[in-house]
Amino acid sequence: MKWGDWRVYKDAPPSPVKAVTSLPSFSGQRGGHVLVDKAVRRLVSHNLVNIEGRKMPEKKKPLVVVTRKLPDVIETRMMELFDTRLNQDDAIMSPLDLIEAVRTAEVLVPTVTDRIDARLLSQAGPQLRLIASFGTGVDHIDLKTARQRGITVTNTPGVLTDDTADMAMALILAVSRRIAEGERLVRSGTWKGWGPTTMLGHRLWGKRLGIIGLGRIGQALAKRARGFGLTVHYHNRRRVHIDIESELEATFWESLDQMLMRMDIISVNCPHTPATFHLLSARRLQLLRPHCVVVNTSRGEIIDENALTRLLERGELAGAGLDVFEHEPAINPKLLSLDNVVLLPHMGSATSEGRMDMGEKVIINIKTFCDGHAPPDRVLEAML
Repeated sequence: MKWGDWRVYKDAPPSPVKAVTSLPSFSGQRGGHVLVDKAVRRLVSHNLVNIEGRKMPEKKKPLVVVTRKLPDVIETRMMELFDTRLNQDDAIMSPLDLIEAVRTAEVLVPTVTDRIDARLLSQAGPQLRLIASFGTGVDHIDLKTARQRGITVTNTPGVLTDDTADMAMALILAVSRRIAEGERLVRSGTWKGWGPTTMLGHRLWGKRLGIIGLGRIGQALAKRARGFGLTVHYHNRRRVHIDIESELEATFWESLDQMLMRMDIISVNCPHTPATFHLLSARRLQLLRPHCVVVNTSRGEIIDENALTRLLERGELAGAGLDVFEHEPAINPKLLSLDNVVLLPHMGSATSEGRMDMGEKVIINIKTFCDGHAPPDRVLEAML
C-alpha cells in the first residue's frame, strides 16, 4: 500500500473530519509515516475519531434541573452544555416537584427558596451527585445528609460581596436619615414645606458601627462605612488578621454583649447556622441603646424578629433596616405599620451583574465536577 493511497478507515461514512479520510502522500519523504501517525494521534486525542478513524460518539450530557428562573443568557448557556430542565414560570417548586427533581436529576440547581433537607434528600436517586446552589448562603441545604449520601454541594461566593455591602450601607443611611419616611410623606400629599424641626434624623459622621461577622461582606461594608466617617467595630468567631484590622481601622470585641452595649449602629453580616440562630436574642436586643439602629442583610433567623418588633414599637430602639425576615416571605404585620423601619424584599444582591456572575459560577462548578475535577466552590460543613 502506497502512502498516497493510505486511508484511516476504508469504509468510514462521510465525516466532517476530512483531514483523516485522505491524507497527503509522503512517499519519498524521510519519516513520512511519523507525520501521519502524529496526525492520527492528534485527532484521537481531541476525541474526534477513534483509533480506527470513526467519529467518536458525543459524551452524554448530565441532566441538570434548575428550580427557579435564571437570567436568559445563563439558561441558554446551560442548555448548550447540559441536558437542562428549566422552570420558565419561576414558581417556587412544591415539595412533590422537588422530590421528582432529586429522583431524576444528576445535578440540582436550587436557590435559597428551596428547602433541601434530610427528608428531601432521602428521596434522591443514586444518580444525584451535585447540588450547585445559586447563591452564597447554604443554610437551606442539609450539608451533613448530603455528605453522607455522597452528594457534593457548591455555592457562589464572592460575587455578591459589593452588592450586599452597598445595600447594607443604603439601609444604614435610609434609617438614620429617615429617607423612606420622607419619601412617603411627599407621596402622601400632606407635606407642607421645609421646617427647621421637620423630619430630623441623625448624622453618620462620628458614630460607632458594630459589624457582626467581618467576612467578605462585613469587610466591604467597613470600607464603605469609613468613607462616611463611621468608626468600625466588629465581633467574629475568630479575630481577623492584624493587617485587615489595620486597613479597616477596626476594633475587635471578643464579647458580643459588650460590643452591643456601646454601638450606635449594628449590622448583621454573619451566615445563618445553628450557632447563629437568634444570635440577637431578646436578651441581647435589650442591651442596645435606645438611639441604636439595627440593619440586617444576612438572614432573618439571626434576629428574634418578635423581640425586635416589640422594642421598635415601644420606642426602645431608634429604627431598623431589614432586607431579610425570620419567616420570609411572611413578615410580622406589626413591622409593616412602623414608620421607623425600612423593609426590603430580600434584594441585597439583586443586581443584573451579580446574578450573571452567580450563574457563571454555577456553570463552572457543574462543568468542573462533571469533567471529573473538584469544583472550585465546594462547601464543607467545617467551613461554616
